[in-house]
Amino acid sequence: MADTSGSATTKRMGFVMPEKMQLHLSMLALQFGYAGFHVVSRAALNMGISKIVFPVYRNILALLLLLPFAYFLEKKDRPPLTWNFVIQFFLLAVVGITANQGFYLLGLDNTSPTFASAIQNSVPAITFLMAAVLRIETVRINRKDGISKVCGTLLCVAGASVITLYKGPTIYSPNPPLQRTSSVLLALGDANGKNWTLGCIFLIGHCLSWAGWLVLQAPVLKKYPARLSVTSYQCFFGVIQFLIIAAFCERDPQAWLVHSGGELFSVFYAGIVASGIAFAVQIWCIDKGGPVFVAVYQPVQTLVVALMASLALGEEFYLGGIIGAVLIITGLYFVLWGKNEEQKFAKAAAAAIQSPVDNCNTRPTSHIKSSLAQPLLGSSTDQNA
Repeated sequence: MADTSGSATTKRMGFVMPEKMQLHLSMLALQFGYAGFHVVSRAALNMGISKIVFPVYRNILALLLLLPFAYFLEKKDRPPLTWNFVIQFFLLAVVGITANQGFYLLGLDNTSPTFASAIQNSVPAITFLMAAVLRIETVRINRKDGISKVCGTLLCVAGASVITLYKGPTIYSPNPPLQRTSSVLLALGDANGKNWTLGCIFLIGHCLSWAGWLVLQAPVLKKYPARLSVTSYQCFFGVIQFLIIAAFCERDPQAWLVHSGGELFSVFYAGIVASGIAFAVQIWCIDKGGPVFVAVYQPVQTLVVALMASLALGEEFYLGGIIGAVLIITGLYFVLWGKNEEQKFAKAAAAAIQSPVDNCNTRPTSHIKSSLAQPLLGSSTDQNA
């Protein structure tokens, strides 16, 4: 059966699967992988794993997995390493690895996987806001795409504020007999003594760090267009930074030991699945489907996390979290719709400029460019969740 020019197809298990279906299945698998990371990380924290040791092991595994691919696949694309690049990679690691993952674990320890996942939906809007402040992104409030992005950003901010300031009554609580059926589930259940507001503040710091990393990473990648190598350097410096923090904050030798199979599984899942494999799958999906296609799947992760956390951790759902999640997801789609409309305006403008009516020989390039194309690549990047 010949492939048509309209859509590429690949044979899988004796039948032809359209590329579009492969993309959708890959993105669904990716969301399940990330959702599992939220639940597994919370389970590891409840089992007592150190919030410093966990990211050290995670980034070591991610580095070991990514390094061979970065070395062999990007030999031709990798520019020479200079001290200027070293400093930039180190600073990116401070924001995108150390602060990002540190705030995430502190926030997750005091809230729940569902709300950690929900508040991450605000990252594209926060990224847009940062880019607008730094004049990387142009906001045209006289057009519907600009109005949509501004409204979406405000909705995301409102949703994050609701989650932080209003917990509200319990809307859903798992059946208590279900939690008693297994001593393992009971051991992994919600930890007591949470500081919900403090946890949400840490998660907002996580989102701000993530968004800042996305904005700062874009100009670096233009000068050093070897994404796997850039990620590997950042993992390396992230390990060094966490080890320096551990020298002051984690002096108990026992904290570096893996005390159970559950802790070992959590570390390997975070390093291999959530950082290495997920990153490779997302790169392919972005290349084939585009950043907007990848970003619109982000809210699916929140739903999957809610189901997993309810079944595995006995997590309760609160009114404030549900309201905040709805606001954030709505805001996310407003921002993404605005970005999509902006790209349509850019294509229309480029087509008008290059129209045969204009008899000029020069072909001016359109300056209306989606500056958030690169930041949206990382809306679920793996290693930084």
